[in-house]
This record gives sequence, structure tokens and C-alpha cells, in this order.
Amino acid sequence: MDRYDRAFGVYGICIQDGEILVIRKNRGPYIHRFDLPGGQLEHGETLVDAMQREFLEETGFEVNITKQAGTADFQYPCLWKEFTHVHHIAVFYYVVIKGGELIHMPSQFEGQDAAEALWIPMEKLDKNNASPLALKAIEAHSLSAWPHQPEVYDSWKLKKTFEE
Repeated sequence: MDRYDRAFGVYGICIQDGEILVIRKNRGPYIHRFDLPGGQLEHGETLVDAMQREFLEETGFEVNITKQAGTADFQYPCLWKEFTHVHHIAVFYYVVIKGGELIHMPSQFEGQDAAEALWIPMEKLDKNNASPLALKAIEAHSLSAWPHQPEVYDSWKLKKTFEE
């Protein structure tokens, strides 16, 4: 019997000069892949507050949200914890930097899953090195409307190393 882990989070899309600001994940289903800065809400936290907090924790940048980009969900088979599948629901925001400095190595604390923050040319990201969230952001950047179809993957590989 399939058991789904349902995750919900908010994620920021920050693009400058053809590069997208990403984090390198150090745990979770997207381990050793590039992902968007963001994550889960804390108790009582609004979507906007969570987006701004997560972005600051993971990148060092304070951001202004320019608009909500859209919502997407991703499903894929993945032996994760006691689950057989992951169902990730994400709310995306376009953001601009208003202050701070890029922290390449975010502070590590319980729950922190960002190992590094960096700018990457968008064309360097693909399904082998990036999360579905980062790929959805790049896809949306090239379209005039937010792609709203769910992403259902037939398979998903947990990576053992970043270079794999």
C-alpha cells in the first residue's frame, strides 16, 4: 500500500542576469541537488512571513516579494522515512533582494536543510542536479503564464553525493 508524505512550503524565485539563486540541499528527498530557498511554515506564521524568514536563513538576503508566482504540486515514488511516495505542495513567490549579503554557508541548526547558497546560470540546471521546484521556476520564467499542471514523476532517485 502506498503511503504519501505530504509536504507544504513556500519558495522564492530570485533571478538576476540569467542566474537563479539556489541552495544546495544537505538532507531530505532533494539531498545533493539545487533547490529554491524556502521551506515549511512555523506555527502561526503567514505564507509571506515564512517566505521572508526562510530566504534570509538560507541565503542571507532580505527580500521583498514582488508577486505570487503560482502554486504547484509534485508527486514521486520515494522511500523516505516510513513513506513510499512524496507529495510536495509549493507556493512560489517572485522576490527581489532588498538587503543583506549572500552567505555561502548558512548557519546549521535543527531543521536546516541548506548546505550552501549560490547563483547558478539557469541553463546549468536539469533533472539530474536540481529539484522539481527549481525546474518549475525556470520553466515559468520562460513562459507568459504559470504552468499549473501537476508534476508526477514515475521515479525519483535519492542521490548519495552532490556529484552523482
